Amino acid sequence: MKFSIIIPAYNAETTIEKCIQALLSQSVERSLYEIIVVDDGSKDRTADIIRTFPVDYHFQENQGPAAARNKGAQLSKGEIILFTDSDCVPDRFWLEKMTAPFSENPAISGVKGAYKSLQSSLTARFAQAEFEDRFALLKKSDYIDMVDTYSAAFKREVFINAGGFDPSFPVANNEDTELSYRLVSQGHLMVFNPKAFVYHTYPDTLKKYLRIKFWRGYWRLVVYGRFPEKAIKDTYTPVVIKFQTLLAAMLFGLFVLSLFWPHPFFHLIWAGVVLMLGSAIPFSRMAFQKDKLVGLLSPVYCLLRAVVFAAGSLGGVGSVMKQKIFNDPWRNELKNG
Repeated sequence: MKFSIIIPAYNAETTIEKCIQALLSQSVERSLYEIIVVDDGSKDRTADIIRTFPVDYHFQENQGPAAARNKGAQLSKGEIILFTDSDCVPDRFWLEKMTAPFSENPAISGVKGAYKSLQSSLTARFAQAEFEDRFALLKKSDYIDMVDTYSAAFKREVFINAGGFDPSFPVANNEDTELSYRLVSQGHLMVFNPKAFVYHTYPDTLKKYLRIKFWRGYWRLVVYGRFPEKAIKDTYTPVVIKFQTLLAAMLFGLFVLSLFWPHPFFHLIWAGVVLMLGSAIPFSRMAFQKDKLVGLLSPVYCLLRAVVFAAGSLGGVGSVMKQKIFNDPWRNELKNG
């Protein structure tokens, strides 16, 4: 057994079938890889659907996707373990392309693939444009510091020795970022292969999109609390997004001040909004070349994204402070007598 593909599933009855079918139809010889699905306490027909396929099925009480992936890794037999999500449909050559870098360079410990989408909603198209922007940034780096679980591959030994995903992340949100930063801090090398891709379903309404971005901001701040240097620069996040998020947080502060002193803070707020919209122009130009409507409306999306990112990040500050206080070794020594 060379490869082990691991899928965490929770109430995935509407998507898991297509995911497994795609994995059973890979270009790699079937005897060379196993498919492990860890059911994280589903209440719907997920288990019944999975059992109709020749895959390894395991059930656990709901503990979150990080714990489910770790369980799959513990059960795996392959030298390389791969992760994808239950709502993803891997391309036929996904496994082949994801594992190629390990053969090309034995020093590689992790590989990240790409997203594609077939959706037609405006919000989903904007989300795809966002990822295309990030992919363009990743291509500029020989080695990267972010491998997302929707399309990830690791040497099993490296993953196990690192302790896997941190199960204290209760939902599928930035636990992969934390693991990626941890692996890089240990000296492991990871690469991006845009030729290895999965099809994914993005949030198709603005409300759903903004809700996801709020929690992205929250949990990313938690990760930055552990790896503060990444808040400045990483290989995955365009610097302009960090600038826009910081600017949005400043605008929030100015808004609070304007409630008491309308002048001059009201004018500064408008200046900040104009600066925010202006900072989105390079992205909008890129998006316009592929999708004119997305390009035209992207400054508004970027503005709203920055606002909810900032709101989520501010919420994450409290979590970071709590973590630093209650996880402080000195305090733990006191608690333990």
